[in-house]
Amino acid sequence: MNDIPEPNEGIVRLERRGDVAVITLARPDKLNALTPAMLRQLASHTQAIDSDDSILVVLVTAEGDRAFCAGADLNAFADHDPLAVWRHWVHVGHDALRQLASLRQPSIAVLHAGAYGGGLELAMACDLRVAAGTARLGLPEVGIGTLPGWGGTARLASLIGPARAKRLVLTGELLDAETAQQWGLVDEVAPPGETAAAAERLAALIASRGPVAVQLAKQVLTHATPSNAEALEALAGALSAVTDDRAEGLAAFHERRTPRFHGQ
Repeated sequence: MNDIPEPNEGIVRLERRGDVAVITLARPDKLNALTPAMLRQLASHTQAIDSDDSILVVLVTAEGDRAFCAGADLNAFADHDPLAVWRHWVHVGHDALRQLASLRQPSIAVLHAGAYGGGLELAMACDLRVAAGTARLGLPEVGIGTLPGWGGTARLASLIGPARAKRLVLTGELLDAETAQQWGLVDEVAPPGETAAAAERLAALIASRGPVAVQLAKQVLTHATPSNAEALEALAGALSAVTDDRAEGLAAFHERRTPRFHGQ
């Protein structure tokens, strides 16, 4: 397969802004609807990010004013038989979003406009979500006779609880940004036009903290259960206690200055 897809298949860009990596969906004429080629690019970018210790936070953004992401490209989806759907849609989508969710670095979805179906599933694979006040979010797949297929059911239930997740999935209704924040689906709501700036401020705040501690904390929060939380916290705490960052953090606290972390 070609590394660079045809224009109608879309592009997912990766760029660096200091210690922040920015992943951008660049298919605005199609509402950034995801194709298999875009999902493969996303997976490739997350692999590159995970191997780069100098990247501390990841932003997931999109081009265009009409949508963050309208989900899977239904026209491309319709061109596949059931077996091909499994091979080139379900499997590829699960793989790409799993890799994004599993990144060591925290990730923030920048929802400047609506996120629907697979677009919301992409956002939920991130650790945090900042949405414009005008954005609408939902999983409308039942309206076309299918259901969320890229991990959306489990991630949604984890974020907002099983009852509310069932309501959204079974009705296909859309949430406004304020309700999404009240339910826990969105972490911050920003005025229209200020979503990117709000997400960048959050990214800068996270990047200013001890990188090793932040990444360990993310892993503990992701995998902790009532039965193993204490053990995971103890192990992560013991590991962070012997890092240079921990020594720098304590020194900066006593000297009343801003710490200078190096991720070691």
